[in-house]
Amino acid sequence: MSDLNDLIDRLPKAELHLHIEGSLEPELMFELAERNGVAIPFKSVDEIRAAYDFSNLQDFLDIYYVGMNVLQTEQDFFDLTWAYLQRAAADTVRHVEIFFDPQGHTDRGIAFGTVISGIDRALKQGEAELGISSRLIMCFLRHLSEEAAFETLAQAEPHLDLIHGVGLDSSEMGHPPSKFERVFARAGELGLKRVAHAGEEGPPAYVSEALDLLRIDRLDHGNRSLEDAELVERLVQSEMTLTVCPLSNLRLCGVERLADHPLKRMLALGLKVMVNSDDPAYFGGYVNENFRQTAAAIDLTRDEIITLARNSFTGSFLDDAAIARHLADIDRISLSPA
Repeated sequence: MSDLNDLIDRLPKAELHLHIEGSLEPELMFELAERNGVAIPFKSVDEIRAAYDFSNLQDFLDIYYVGMNVLQTEQDFFDLTWAYLQRAAADTVRHVEIFFDPQGHTDRGIAFGTVISGIDRALKQGEAELGISSRLIMCFLRHLSEEAAFETLAQAEPHLDLIHGVGLDSSEMGHPPSKFERVFARAGELGLKRVAHAGEEGPPAYVSEALDLLRIDRLDHGNRSLEDAELVERLVQSEMTLTVCPLSNLRLCGVERLADHPLKRMLALGLKVMVNSDDPAYFGGYVNENFRQTAAAIDLTRDEIITLARNSFTGSFLDDAAIARHLADIDRISLSPA
């Protein structure tokens, strides 16, 4: 296993499923609360860390939205994003396509421009100083209305030079992709890529809706697609990338044990899957930790780990030349001695 861990540590990789608000570590939450004079229901970093113990998606979202309250200024969003990028660099992540949830901030009275300016400044610094390229994906909160999503898209229009795509996240059950068909169509007209969370807690039918109605370019999670053989074949034939998040699935009880995770089966079926950390501050690990724990739990092979790394780039929104450079780096490292 030490040889595989060394390979994981050295392989270049992209992260395509990362909620920047979900990278808010307890230490930074506490620091920003004090900096901004924001009251939080915790007296210490240890109390915050204890609260990061939950057993389902809704319990997680409840603490997730409490954490958002400490984010007030452009500098806060810069600090949040920069902290993530430093951890990503340590995991040999070379490209990130990160989600942000503007509605979670604008509904608190934080200006859209404040949010995106802080994130963008950190992303630019990340490329200049850490060599990490990036794309920014604006997510709509699916427990809110499509009308609210349209309002957010309108707020985003002056900033579309900084935004590469739209996504759909938050509470999945009871909020099918079809609820957002029109706003996703408008996003496509604006030239934005489209991704959506589907098949995490929701049924395979939600995945089909995301494909047919939202016309997604990439599927976030998608685990429950395995319950529908025809859907699996469709995903394989279309080479749709699935952004799988093993430690997230474990913490939110999508699987009882990491040994039960379907990632290896997904690979065997020919699905184009790759590994991400989702909300790493809450789920117990950044990208390499997801690779390491999952590899040990389900006995991933060296070739499977390399495939996952390659898929992370071929599933990205990078141009062909950039993808080719990263794949060449993977080939070089995978063939070289440790």
